[in-house]
Amino acid sequence: MKIEKEYILSNGVIIPSIAFGTWQIPNGEVAYQSTKDALEAGYRHIDTAAAYGNEESVGKAIKDSGLKRAEVFITSKLKAELKGYQITMDEFHKTLDRLGVKYLDLYLIHAPKPWGSSKDALEYTDLNIESWKAFVKLYHDGYIRSIGVSNFGPEHIKPLIDATGFVPHVNQIYLNPGVLQEETVLFAREHHILIEAYSPFATGRLFESKEIHEIAEKYHKNAGQIALRWSLQHGHLPLPKSVHKHRIAENLNVFDFEITDEDMMRIDKLSFKR
Repeated sequence: MKIEKEYILSNGVIIPSIAFGTWQIPNGEVAYQSTKDALEAGYRHIDTAAAYGNEESVGKAIKDSGLKRAEVFITSKLKAELKGYQITMDEFHKTLDRLGVKYLDLYLIHAPKPWGSSKDALEYTDLNIESWKAFVKLYHDGYIRSIGVSNFGPEHIKPLIDATGFVPHVNQIYLNPGVLQEETVLFAREHHILIEAYSPFATGRLFESKEIHEIAEKYHKNAGQIALRWSLQHGHLPLPKSVHKHRIAENLNVFDFEITDEDMMRIDKLSFKR
């Protein structure tokens, strides 16, 4: 199975098939240097978010990389607790300012409800629709090349489509070996929504799996590379994160081998408690 280094979104926008994730990387020197290391290693897709608090450092690293703006695909996200049309408009422009750019390649609603809210996410449907209307407006005005959601299930996405007629280009969800999110993935495929898989290493728990290490040894790769290749062979876009230069480079070295169907099924059946 040949894995492409780029995907094509439903609107024709080209998106690199692996993104450097910056979740839990603190603003300042660590976020700056790790992002710079990622770009030097060959990453051309950088994923950040307002909630991560590191947009300034990520933006500075991109600027200092020497790459042209058009050469780097930049994703950021609207904070989960900020919903509504004008709030979204205002927050989007703050993200542009923090990143030091004039447009985004992808902008996501970070979650269907505020983190820690005791309410059901569906109670925020009307506010999510208003935010989505702002996303669509920003998209049509040329401020964002593609738009989407994160941590949304089919029941959260369908009202957005029904209200606006606009289908998200991307849904970024927690997905890794053993956490297949089959219902959400099926819905995405039916609607031509690309699945981005965050926490592809199950926030580190994957490395505790004896079976993953056995499979990795078979392919002369490490456990992380197996997880990333597995994600790519399922047609997802993984977002590996590391602050170590050698690991950052290793995580991009996954295009020179193929996992057999038998081993793919073995990996599918693994489970890592979250």
